[in-house]
Amino acid sequence: MPNPLYDRLFGVHAGKDTPFLHLPDGEVITHAGFLDTAARIANALTGLGLEPGNRVAVQVQKSPEALALYAASAQAGLIFLPLNTAYTVDELTYFIDNSGASLIVCDGAGEDALAPVATEAGAQILTLNADGTGSLMRRALGMLPAFAPAKRTEEDLAAFLYTSGTTGRSKGAMLTQRNLLSNAETLAREWRFTSGDVLLHALPIFHTHGLFVATNVVLATGGSMIFLPRFDLDDILRLMPGATAMMGVPTFYTRLLDDDRFTGDLASHMRLFVSGSAPLLAETHARFEQRTGHRILERYGMTETNMNTSNPYDGERRAGTVGFPLPGVELKITDPETAETLPQGEIGLIEVRGPNVFKGYWQMPEKTAAELREDGFFITGDLGRIDSDGYVHIVGRNKDLIISGGYNIYPKEIELLLDEQPGVLESAVIGVPHPDFGETVLCLIVPEPGAKPDLGAVMQAVSASLARFKHPRKLILLDELPRNTMGKVQKNVLRETYKDMFATS
Repeated sequence: MPNPLYDRLFGVHAGKDTPFLHLPDGEVITHAGFLDTAARIANALTGLGLEPGNRVAVQVQKSPEALALYAASAQAGLIFLPLNTAYTVDELTYFIDNSGASLIVCDGAGEDALAPVATEAGAQILTLNADGTGSLMRRALGMLPAFAPAKRTEEDLAAFLYTSGTTGRSKGAMLTQRNLLSNAETLAREWRFTSGDVLLHALPIFHTHGLFVATNVVLATGGSMIFLPRFDLDDILRLMPGATAMMGVPTFYTRLLDDDRFTGDLASHMRLFVSGSAPLLAETHARFEQRTGHRILERYGMTETNMNTSNPYDGERRAGTVGFPLPGVELKITDPETAETLPQGEIGLIEVRGPNVFKGYWQMPEKTAAELREDGFFITGDLGRIDSDGYVHIVGRNKDLIISGGYNIYPKEIELLLDEQPGVLESAVIGVPHPDFGETVLCLIVPEPGAKPDLGAVMQAVSASLARFKHPRKLILLDELPRNTMGKVQKNVLRETYKDMFATS
């Protein structure tokens, strides 16, 4: 195949008038119609002078056209770089500069703010709005609905996904065609997806969960999706009767359970509920099964690897675990200091190896060498153990990563901003349990001697600079931060102290 990713996920459906996207207003886009749009966009992109291997940075609202842009990028051999719609211009500037993007596609409302960034980076800029309008589609609609896929191999790069380190400097994870294809095809088999499935899709498509798990699995099997712009409880409840499967973050399931309209009868026809991107509380697992008779299938993955493990489709889906390594994926628990493999049951670093593991970090050979071993094992940074039945348990994170509502939040980025504020001597940012989001951000601030920081102004500064999902739930003033004998802040002590701050009675 000249272009494995395009040919096996998209091109295989060429000419088929089978349903692909069911939109909330009742419109249905067929596979053939979707691929016509993708081909027009591919012609528009190459018409701008883009060549295979060029990067396309995309910050747009979820829409059929936004998904077609992903397909077009694959078809043209371009490296797709989806970016969170909540990112500020300051945050976007780094991603665009670091990636060397040749093209920026943004919402029309953001074009004026990003135009100087594009000029500075030597990139072109086009717009794509949530309703499918904008300069990209104006160009595309004048193009032919046919495009010969660019010649690529499974080892060629298909996408960049940026994932921050604890220093706050983001790293571009380089994902190959093989990474995406192997994971999609494995998950489709493991989760028993077929062309008859209809996936209720309310996830964002700038994230590996919504794009490279949910969408690619459906594409790999020829099924269809109820394609919602966002999670809207009323829409989910209204449209669930037409679905067979749903993928979501724990927040989706807690919100469903909080609504009396979500009944066992409403979910009785569903085949599968999958949860990921954040830990699912055992309580949520139990409540969901009691309400519906379904056991949510929890799995474990990350930006650099897509999915690593899954609870079984057939067999016990064990609450509090992420199941077993996927076929083709090797997983081991190692000593953080010696890198030696630990005996079963002991807690250590989770390392994985397989066709799903990324190629490395873009232009960061030192970071790549530090986290991707020469033998191909990737050091995930997560702490876990394997029980006597082989189930993998995630028990914590080696770094201080916070996962809130499925989004990764890196404390250092927020701490650097807090420490710049008037009257702030130092700060510590931690994640604490939250009934809806799994974890939420709590900021502890030590004032400069004699100063009393204006917490309202501090919160305003954070809100102006960082995406909404990174905003602290609360700011607390402390006289000092707890430290060990080496002078390091003991965040474990802080997490223990404030663990019940947002607990429900």
